[in-house]
Amino acid sequence: MCGIVGIVSANQVGSDLVLSLQRLEYRGYDSAGFCTIGSGPHLVKDVGYISNVITKENQKTLQGTIGIGHTRWATTGKVTKENAHPHADCTNSIFIVHNGILSNYEELKAKLVKQGHQFASETDSEVIAHYIEEKIKTMPMQKAIEHFFADAKGEFSVVVLKKDEHTLYAFKRDSPLVLGIGDGWSMVASDVYAFSDKSTEALYFDDNEYAMINDDSYAFFSASGNPVSKEIKHVEWRSEELKGNFDHHMIKEIKEQPLVIERLLQSLAIDQHEKLLDFAELIKNQKRVYLIGCGTSYFASLLGSYVLSKLGVDARCAIASEFENYGVDSDTLIIAMSQSGETMDTIKACKYAQGKGATIVSIVNTPYSTIQRMSILSLHTLAGHEVCVAATKTFLTTVVATLKIAEELGLRDQLNDLPQLITNIFEQEDIIKDLAHELKNERDIYVIGRNLMYPICREIALKIKEIDYIHAEGMMGGELKHGSLTLIEEGTPVIALIDNSPEIISNAKEVQARGGKIIALTNRDERLFDREIRIPTHGTLLFSLLCAVVGQLLAYHIGKEKGLEIDKPRNIAKTCTTV
Repeated sequence: MCGIVGIVSANQVGSDLVLSLQRLEYRGYDSAGFCTIGSGPHLVKDVGYISNVITKENQKTLQGTIGIGHTRWATTGKVTKENAHPHADCTNSIFIVHNGILSNYEELKAKLVKQGHQFASETDSEVIAHYIEEKIKTMPMQKAIEHFFADAKGEFSVVVLKKDEHTLYAFKRDSPLVLGIGDGWSMVASDVYAFSDKSTEALYFDDNEYAMINDDSYAFFSASGNPVSKEIKHVEWRSEELKGNFDHHMIKEIKEQPLVIERLLQSLAIDQHEKLLDFAELIKNQKRVYLIGCGTSYFASLLGSYVLSKLGVDARCAIASEFENYGVDSDTLIIAMSQSGETMDTIKACKYAQGKGATIVSIVNTPYSTIQRMSILSLHTLAGHEVCVAATKTFLTTVVATLKIAEELGLRDQLNDLPQLITNIFEQEDIIKDLAHELKNERDIYVIGRNLMYPICREIALKIKEIDYIHAEGMMGGELKHGSLTLIEEGTPVIALIDNSPEIISNAKEVQARGGKIIALTNRDERLFDREIRIPTHGTLLFSLLCAVVGQLLAYHIGKEKGLEIDKPRNIAKTCTTV
């Protein structure tokens, strides 16, 4: 889940290297580092955000026309300066950055230690630098990389910098990597977003491929050394990373939701309409449908499975990381949901399903991503780049795309009013701020609802956990009496999503009778509880989506009250490219 970048140019690369890596910081921010080659290797790395690692003074040392950078989400080895990338070989002539997990690194490391190599870190990644150092004693770099493909186990994307060459070497297996090309420069990175402000021309690595990259040329090869022909993709990726007048990206992205939903609805009515019809036709013609995802995308999948099931589709939902426990066959359609399109657990689930003969389609936000390229059909949610690690606008656009598919299968059209209704929710932000002030010191918050509200309860609870570091649990209202009521004490806050179901009112009153404090998100005309936020619709689906927006705002304002790092919560990353 790290971010890697490498640039080779006719000009100095230091400032572009830093700026490009900052665009990938959503992938991890435990530590960061850079290496350029000028008069010699120039290495800067440390623990912390890129803005803390790079100062005006040390950025000046990043001299040279070729360099690599890395922003880390720790997997193997603690968060220390020694474990930060780039890593070097024994001679300080080979430098590497790596994203992924080298699962047999201990075996490889033991062999290298016997051969006299000395290691400076605890990481699996450093093994790659020493492995290459050892191999190029007897063979050229290309052959060393081919040997690495044969010997290495696990997933990896790697960029290699050699002190005496003006060439980058990049290779990958089961971890994203893309090459951007421009006039007199080339950039290889984990994500097209690293260079989307500089070029719209991109070449995507497939698994078990490597490339030799210069400022004005490149060559791709298979893991066995055969040349590979690549098609240049024209990628237009909306650059929306500036916060403008907002304090955080999260609140900016929440407030963008009316606009991005309007944009998506227009696209699904015109540009992507044929795809929408094809999606519906595939669903009709398959025996069963699985919607799969992780985290927020799983909750979007869960809501989608509820809606499709009510329309008579045999629709099921599964967490992607557990999908190998489910039976699929050639009569199964997989709808994979992923903001990034690079979620490793979802990719592995798709590969498992493909191996069983299932058909893969997807709903993603990132064009040309791995999951999109694995799919025979894919809808693009057009949310634009989402900087905050916690998903907001990509959750709603994924759900909207799913509901538009459902409309082609008989769901009554309910979505045209959604952008304006979300804007109406924003008018209650002061009430939500007051509630956030009340809840900021709580240790536990529960969220209850029934039917279509249950996936939204789970999503609201996830936002509170991610942003506010408060234990939160989304629960089915009907399950309270089967055990969870034991957790309710005097003053325990319970957010209840109360629509027109009389059963959820009974569940809320069960909490109230035991001293719990009910915070009702409700569209009912009568006032039932002391603390209520009004949801301005009586449509069940629209009600659920508006509750999600309230939950986003509440999580944001609790985090702001607590003074937390809202856009970059501790211990997690936005794009999960490891298992």
